[in-house]
Amino acid sequence: MHPMQMFEWVIVMLLAIIVLHYAANRLRLPPAVALLTGGAIFAFLPGLPVIALDPQLVLVIFLPPLLMDGAWFIALRHLRRHMIGIAALAVGAVIFTTAIVAAVTHWLVPGLPWAACAALGAIVSPPDAVSARAVLQRVHLPRRLSILLEGESLFNDASGLVLFRFAIAAGVTGAFSMVDALQSFLLLAAGGALVGVAVGAVWVVTVRRLDDKYLMIASSLLAPWAAYLLAENAHLSGVIATVTTGLICGWYQHIVFPAMVRMNGTAFWAVMIFLMEAFVFLLIGSSLRGVIDRVGGFGVVLDEMALPVLAILAALTVARFLWVFGADAAIAGIRALGVKRYTPIGPRAATVLGWAGMRGVVTLAVALSVPEDFPGRDFILTAAFAVIIGTVLIQGTTLGAVIRLVRLVEPECDRPRMTMSQAEAAMAQAQVRVVQSHAYDADGTLLHPRLLERYQRHAELSARYVGQEENFSDTLHAHFDLVLKAIAAGRTELIRLHRSGDIDEHTLQELERDLDLEELSALSAKA
Repeated sequence: MHPMQMFEWVIVMLLAIIVLHYAANRLRLPPAVALLTGGAIFAFLPGLPVIALDPQLVLVIFLPPLLMDGAWFIALRHLRRHMIGIAALAVGAVIFTTAIVAAVTHWLVPGLPWAACAALGAIVSPPDAVSARAVLQRVHLPRRLSILLEGESLFNDASGLVLFRFAIAAGVTGAFSMVDALQSFLLLAAGGALVGVAVGAVWVVTVRRLDDKYLMIASSLLAPWAAYLLAENAHLSGVIATVTTGLICGWYQHIVFPAMVRMNGTAFWAVMIFLMEAFVFLLIGSSLRGVIDRVGGFGVVLDEMALPVLAILAALTVARFLWVFGADAAIAGIRALGVKRYTPIGPRAATVLGWAGMRGVVTLAVALSVPEDFPGRDFILTAAFAVIIGTVLIQGTTLGAVIRLVRLVEPECDRPRMTMSQAEAAMAQAQVRVVQSHAYDADGTLLHPRLLERYQRHAELSARYVGQEENFSDTLHAHFDLVLKAIAAGRTELIRLHRSGDIDEHTLQELERDLDLEELSALSAKA
């Protein structure tokens, strides 16, 4: 494709993202479903180029920043608390699902070597971080369940990729060693974590010395690719390295970033991640034509592959449910024996956890990286694509209904120790203490009466609000609605002054920024 055509195609895809995302919002569908479907339709429109994805390039472009974004905002304390459950899903469930899919595939397609069956299992077994984020943003889950799903999607690609590499090697050489596979996984994970710690530490030290907000934001953009590429070039886990860097950066950004940098950086990352996620699903859908053409057309798929592929999709889903419910039953059994440290999530949460297994870009990119001469490559590609389509379209569209059906309840032990109003009251008390300590000079003269009055009033109101949230709700909403109307009136007058030539561009921007900050504060307080 000519570079100019490529640029024009990117512009068309941007327009398609806006249209499809808007349609998804109007139809109350997960945007991933609309983008995937729209991309599949575009793939077969006459006159449009065939999308051929370079798997390594796709992973390098999209995976590091998306993993970084997920790790940046995850609750680290809860991640540590539920790390055993996350590891059970990210490692144990991947291995178990790989084995089940390999066995079912070999039973349905006896001519396919065991190595090829295992490679297919490793490709489709890890749920995808991008797909999980895209769907979970639209639903509300209890904290523990949300952490389990987010943590699983961050770490499971590492175990899936290790299994895939050993399956490919076994298919080429005819030799496989479980001990070597385990040692390789531990080495890749530990080495990747060390690279991630190093990159995260360098980022923290560097940002502390940067005085420019744009350089700070640019450094956070560079961090995920630096971690991923350094680890991959050292033949370590780029996934673990990126996640580790993201955890460190997310932990320290509250300390090293000034407020304005955090606001601007969050806005920048939000738009970039939105576009990247959208491009991923659009590209997956657009690549359907290339996959179908490679295996010989729809006729070959329907006649020779449809039933085995549907059976593999069913086996994949059943295997996840078996693992989730089996692990939860094991925890319940251990607890019955007197070990009270671990608490089962219960059948309702296990149902949601079992159903939330969407696959995405990693599955497709890894499937496309299967060597051309590898046995069963066409079948592996078709099955991988069908799993992506099936899980996103079926599970992605019904996950919200499943959550509503099972009526999840937040366990008491997973609820935060303080409510938001209690935390706000504690913060207000800390602020008023500092103001009181500096409001008087050495001889006791009050220097800042208005400031002291303001903070004392805020602390008093915050203390009164604790436990009375429902009683104050209507009054607070009315208060901040009026504040927002006043801000809107000020903005209208500011624009009028600028349009009439009474103020210059600099004055407009400075005063508009003040209004923006005031509006953000009012919207946050109202929410």
